[in-house]
Amino acid sequence: MTANVDVQVTFDCADPERVARFWCEVLGYVVPPPPEGFASWDEFGQTLPPEQRNSAFACEDPSGKRPRFYFQRVPEGKTAKNRLHLDVRAGSGLVGEARLATLQAERARLEALGATCVRVMEADGINESCIVMQDVEGNEFCLD
Repeated sequence: MTANVDVQVTFDCADPERVARFWCEVLGYVVPPPPEGFASWDEFGQTLPPEQRNSAFACEDPSGKRPRFYFQRVPEGKTAKNRLHLDVRAGSGLVGEARLATLQAERARLEALGATCVRVMEADGINESCIVMQDVEGNEFCLD
């Protein structure tokens, strides 16, 4: 049994830095510091061949408790529903009107960042209500 397992979530996308910065804002993540000897990621990027610039980007939880997110550029666009999605738990632990108000406020904040609301799913006795959204490149996630 492996005692020290870590998880990284990897996104295929067209614009890694744009998608990474979106998720930084959504989750309170940060961009890790650039490699040693570089003042910024832009400075580092200028040392790469043009076809490798913005080919990958990452963001991480400043507390180190949640998984790192890695974004890699791929040539093909998104064509189907995600087989895996993130649940952004903004209303966790809240009930009733407080939960709905929190979800609506978070929905508005995320839409201001470039997210899109796909549909609102009402509670059905088994599942809690949630808001299905898409990030800036159309990747689905749930706000619940």
